[in-house]
Amino acid sequence: MALIIIGGILLLLPKAAHAANPTPLLLQQQVITGTVTDQNGLSIPGVSIILKDTKRGVVTNLDGEYRITASANATLVFSYIGFKTREVPIDGREVINIQLEEDIAALGEVQINAGYYNTTRRESTGNIARVTAEEIENQPVISPLQALQGRMAGVEVTMGGANPGAAATIRIRGTNSLREEGNYPLYIIDGVPISSIPTESNSLLSSSGIDPLNNLNPSNIKSIEVLKDADATAIYGSRGANGVVLITTKSGNKIGTGLEARVYTAISTVPRRLDLLTIPQYLQLRQQAFENDGIEPTANNAYDLLLWDQDRYTDWQDFVFGGQAQTTNANLSFTGGSENTSYRLGGSYLRQGTIYPADYNYHKITGNLSLNHYSEDRKFNLGTSINYGIDHNELAGNLNLGPSVFLLPPNAPTVFNPDGSLHWEDWSAAGIPNPLEGYFNDSNTQTRSFIANTYLSYEVLQGLQLKTSLGYTNYTTDELRKIPGRSYNPAENPQNRSAHLNTSRTSWIVEPQLLYHSKFGHLEGDFILGATLQAENSSRESLQGTGYATESLIGNLAAAEMIINAQSASTQYRYAALFSRFGFNWDQKYYVNLTARRDGSSRFGPNNRFSNFGAVGVAWIFTEEQFIENQLSFLSFGKLRGSYGSTGNDQIGDYGYLDAYEATRGPGGLYPTSLANPDYSWEVNKKLEAGVELGLLNDRINFSFSWYRNRSSNQLVGYPLPAITGFQTVQANLPATVENRGIEVEFTTYNIRHNNFSWTTSFNLSRQKNELISYPEIEQSSYANVYKVGYPLNIVLNYNYTGVDPETGLYTFQDVNEDGRLDIQDRINIQDRNREFFGGISNNITYKNFHFQFLWEFVKQPGRLSYLNAGRTSNILAFYLSEPNLQIPTTSYQGSVAYSNALNSSVFNQDGSFLRLKTLAASYNLEKIAGKLGLQQCQLFLNAQNLITLTSYKGLDPESPVGGSSISNLRTISGGLQLKF
Repeated sequence: MALIIIGGILLLLPKAAHAANPTPLLLQQQVITGTVTDQNGLSIPGVSIILKDTKRGVVTNLDGEYRITASANATLVFSYIGFKTREVPIDGREVINIQLEEDIAALGEVQINAGYYNTTRRESTGNIARVTAEEIENQPVISPLQALQGRMAGVEVTMGGANPGAAATIRIRGTNSLREEGNYPLYIIDGVPISSIPTESNSLLSSSGIDPLNNLNPSNIKSIEVLKDADATAIYGSRGANGVVLITTKSGNKIGTGLEARVYTAISTVPRRLDLLTIPQYLQLRQQAFENDGIEPTANNAYDLLLWDQDRYTDWQDFVFGGQAQTTNANLSFTGGSENTSYRLGGSYLRQGTIYPADYNYHKITGNLSLNHYSEDRKFNLGTSINYGIDHNELAGNLNLGPSVFLLPPNAPTVFNPDGSLHWEDWSAAGIPNPLEGYFNDSNTQTRSFIANTYLSYEVLQGLQLKTSLGYTNYTTDELRKIPGRSYNPAENPQNRSAHLNTSRTSWIVEPQLLYHSKFGHLEGDFILGATLQAENSSRESLQGTGYATESLIGNLAAAEMIINAQSASTQYRYAALFSRFGFNWDQKYYVNLTARRDGSSRFGPNNRFSNFGAVGVAWIFTEEQFIENQLSFLSFGKLRGSYGSTGNDQIGDYGYLDAYEATRGPGGLYPTSLANPDYSWEVNKKLEAGVELGLLNDRINFSFSWYRNRSSNQLVGYPLPAITGFQTVQANLPATVENRGIEVEFTTYNIRHNNFSWTTSFNLSRQKNELISYPEIEQSSYANVYKVGYPLNIVLNYNYTGVDPETGLYTFQDVNEDGRLDIQDRINIQDRNREFFGGISNNITYKNFHFQFLWEFVKQPGRLSYLNAGRTSNILAFYLSEPNLQIPTTSYQGSVAYSNALNSSVFNQDGSFLRLKTLAASYNLEKIAGKLGLQQCQLFLNAQNLITLTSYKGLDPESPVGGSSISNLRTISGGLQLKF
């Protein structure tokens, strides 16, 4: 007999009956607990534990612990990315602790965000580059784009300057459009698109603009994926013509709660100085210039020789950018959840100083919330993410701290009086302004960014899912420039002034989708059908106030004597689309993806408002073939893939197809400001790609090679018009085709993989060629002297340099048409200004609790110098003294003209290539201390950025887009502490 108690009722069952009739399932349920660790004994959070042959399961908490209810004879399936999956029978046990073994091959199954769907490296038919949270947070950067340099094949990121907040330039596989604004990629943050065009500014950021990604917290980013080829980008239609940057933020834990704090402080300096002339060298060169010209030095033309102290010395480079910019950053996040609900709440604060001689600061505060919820039957899913950021940028309003200051003569007088005011006497005596004119101007730029997304999905039937994504963004900038009279020469009776600039971008998007997944024998299929409705409203307001009675009132428009140059504008943009994707695979060996999209944009006239785009991607995993397995056993993975398709481009101004008018200053009048052209249509980018991916020696060596060719035609430009028409341009399609072709190589090797020691190396190389392959009748167009068929878009037309005239000592150039003058017709030498190739090599080394990572970025590119105008009242590179083929020192007008022409020739060309230690990161886990304090992790870290640059280039920064005349990168060393509770 057997005794069983249920709810206090005693049951007496015969043993024979018990054997013949198994105990009901309810009676077999029990609670199983345990801990999951790796081979080093460290707990693994986030491990999925599923009851075999069911959809029910749990996830380990931050301590690697789990708790699940299951039948005594069930089987638990433990799985986690990067580890081998284990199936463990329960066999009536109540405590099951297991250890997972690392699986290099499983790393290829990491989920990759492809936008509207997820894929893996193994199954992807497109080309998608990816960086992870660890690679991003190891870099003390403001914008996440700065963390991509040297890490992605085909992705070229150029810094916009050393000032915090400056927008970087990102180009994905080259320049496609003749228009600058036609080359920006699409930014998607948690499923919500935001404008990638930098925001306008009148401060020191005016040349680069303000980066719209500044308000994101890099430490809150889970991954960044960049979609490059037709198969990956076609589902975004016209918005993905120049590639897509997908930013995914972090989400919460599914079990338990956790608190994480990360704090660091950093110091940034200029890593490089120009080798300039010393005082004796400079004065000797100046005196020699007057002797060469046969001119008598006077107080007007030689004030540095006659009026200024010959023994005075100022290191103007040290004065301008010799400071140390201090940075403080603090991050705090709280995560938690249950089996059905998870959440993450975080915030951060960042403060960065300046290298310049002023009290300028950059402040940023961010907040983020992520929430994900499943119903009990796992059919309904609700998720939301909110990212909010506000920054406060104080930069010099009109202060030029460029070459005009740091190339001052070394014996130039002081710029400040003892009381801190600007010194004018010695500068006015020389007939020139104080080089720090505008020093007390104040620029205060504040931006706010709010990005919210909510998605809902419901599984109607097995494999059939309805989904809707709702997004909203709001981005505003408020800029106030205060211009006090004391910034300028009092002899000119300057007024107190202010300049105001406000911009706003607001958008919403709705994307309903139908998803279906099914499997019929060896055939597996995925289907997506969706629609997009998007609207964006933009506005801009600017004005100036003058005549403030006192400096304290500047900015208060009610106190201004006069308001001038007031302007206001607003635009609306509407976008709609239908899209679909069919993905098939046979036996997980042969893959075909078909994508189609029909786009509609309000930027085109009614006749051309809609257009169709699509792509096809195919892949063959040939290592699944039996004959490959038998013959090439060392080949653990092999895939051939290819894609072809077209995407559009509508990145032009709004309302270009309509006549535009503005009100006259007098009442009741209008005047035209632009011509209408209702017939221009979409710019089209056709993309072709082929690639191979290999895994060798059980995926210890992973290699990929890609070849691509992108052709952008029907170019949309503001076509220049003759002045007689009364208009500058008209929007039109040009019969031009731009081609970008190139190769990309990537490989990763797992050099050592032991319990206490691991070493991984990653390498990427990109070589690309940009070319204008067609433009009928270009010689008759206004672009004849800008572009050349058969050459890249980024070219320089140069004079043919014929050497230094031995009699005059001046530069000479070929007068091609022999008309007695040099003009555009004589610029016959065409120079490519693009990079030849670029890439990076990184190493990750882990030894017990110590982790070390470094990245070398390399670039092969042309360079250019311009600090060699010897004989003028400006310091020059000491390189001049050792170069015999340069112009003699001269102060003459003819010498200035010759030097100006030399700037438009090959005289000052240099090799601008460089090898840079972009990132170096070291960290150590204080395991014993963490245990004593009851912490999950206690980590000390030390990071460095732009630590070493190896180059033969003699300018300030070979990466600078202005020929090395500005600073693009600072050397930053940071140290901090990370705690997990």
